[in-house]
Amino acid sequence: MLKLYRYYDGNGPATVLLALAIMFVAGFALSRLTKLLKLPNVTGYIISGIIIGPFALDLLPPATVEGMSFLSDLALGFIAFGVGKFFKKEVIRNSGPRVLIITAMEALLAGILVTVAVYAIFPKLGIGFALLLGAIATATAPASTLMTINQYGAKGEYVETLLQVVALDDVVCLLAFSIVSAVVEGLSSSSIDALSIILPILYNLLFMVIGFAGGLLLSWLVKGRSPNSRLIIAVAIIALISGCCILLDVSPLLSCMIFGATYVNVTHDEKLFKYVDHFSPPIMLLFFVYSGASMDFSSFMTIGVVGVVYFLVRLLGKYFGAYFGAKVTKSSKEVRRYLGLALAPQAGVAIGLAYLGQRMLPGEIGDTFLSIILCSSVLYEMAGPALAKFALLKSGAIPKENLQSGKKRNLADSTSAKSISLKRLEKANEGKGLNEQENQALPIKANEADFQGNEAKAHGD
Repeated sequence: MLKLYRYYDGNGPATVLLALAIMFVAGFALSRLTKLLKLPNVTGYIISGIIIGPFALDLLPPATVEGMSFLSDLALGFIAFGVGKFFKKEVIRNSGPRVLIITAMEALLAGILVTVAVYAIFPKLGIGFALLLGAIATATAPASTLMTINQYGAKGEYVETLLQVVALDDVVCLLAFSIVSAVVEGLSSSSIDALSIILPILYNLLFMVIGFAGGLLLSWLVKGRSPNSRLIIAVAIIALISGCCILLDVSPLLSCMIFGATYVNVTHDEKLFKYVDHFSPPIMLLFFVYSGASMDFSSFMTIGVVGVVYFLVRLLGKYFGAYFGAKVTKSSKEVRRYLGLALAPQAGVAIGLAYLGQRMLPGEIGDTFLSIILCSSVLYEMAGPALAKFALLKSGAIPKENLQSGKKRNLADSTSAKSISLKRLEKANEGKGLNEQENQALPIKANEADFQGNEAKAHGD
């Protein structure tokens, strides 16, 4: 190992600040490269972490990196809070059962197939490993799919169904992972009894109540306050909930999601979510760079075999689950045949959950678990746009006149298309926007009413 960090290690606060600077610069630089390759920023962040991590340049002091472990819980708190806005009562009513059935079937079939396949082929890894991997398999990251929709101006029933399904996918994942993690914690107890299984579930229920109370408290505290004050209060409560969850070794997912859902249903205010989205990109960058730096390549052969099974089986589950869901709901043949192909990408929520799963699993098994999700996320994000384009072409969602013009769009055209896509998603979900944390999120998307004068810069970043 190069141990280049030795040139600045041991200088107290200066070491921490220099390590943070290296992470910010590396993450930003690699995201510019992946942007040229039309890949999501999160891919660049993870790769930059690998490059500056212990298996390459070794630029980060191990003690400093270990001290950043809280980033996974904090980032997950922000992501879950953003997902909470998808629980607006009006949206759930207006979506109807069709999208809910399709989402449930494609997510759950992917999760079940991954769990069964991994446990059947690799029983030594344990049932807990298989269950957690299956729960994470339900998640979908929409950014690369949306990028392709924007580029070619795709529209129609297929696109509207796709937009709604990807918006709800992570909700299913958060619920599934919370249930599975409670079961796994009970099974991993040295003496398995009813209490060891029930206690984690009770803790989750307790924090769901705390999340509900936090949403009510936030809606009361922010009345009449400035945007900055509202942001500070929201971030404080997210950090408080996440910290309390760590104390009892409980995932902050459900609590922070209910926190966000309660706030949006009580106040009908989505501006606060935009403020949080503007605040969180540096935290998300650090989290994903930290994720890449934490990857363990020492057991690469094991990771490779299990990873291939996970990668392929999840794709099959997504495809056939979407197919059967669309068939049950009598959706069009285009939706039946091609919806599952556009659900391949996986990133933000999955990576955040992978850290929680790593903590629940022993030693090397936990490291293998994390590395599988990180590696597969990069591969999914690279393959996602190609699969999405194929699906959009075959479904007839891309107008013929856009096939050539889509290839020639410059960065400005693509950026303006992003705002169009978000508006279409809001329309499809009756006033709701895409969860920008999961949307790799990580470039700041300014809103004219929120940060006047910065919109051109932010969208062009």
